[in-house]
Amino acid sequence: MFDIEFNADGQVEIRGRLDAANAENALLFLNQVAGQCVIDMGQLEYISSAGLGVLLRTHKRLMGEGSGIKLVRVSPHINDIFSYSGFDKLFEIEAMDPSG
Repeated sequence: MFDIEFNADGQVEIRGRLDAANAENALLFLNQVAGQCVIDMGQLEYISSAGLGVLLRTHKRLMGEGSGIKLVRVSPHINDIFSYSGFDKLFEIEAMDPSG
């Protein structure tokens, strides 16, 4: 399962698995975003290298426009992936509140 949309707060919400099968759809959606992009990852179960590539391409595009990506509600598992890949140094990341 994969879904990406704007939530009620105007943030991009990603749910399910962001992997090679869903990377193109995610990139097409994120290409519509202009200005600072906040991505709610509270319901993201998995991210592959293809998913990381989508985030990196979007971040580079937005940085060229003077903004970037902020990731919020990042689970410990997904945060570990960002740490292992060095992406924790690229993005502003807010960990998920342990209470949910």
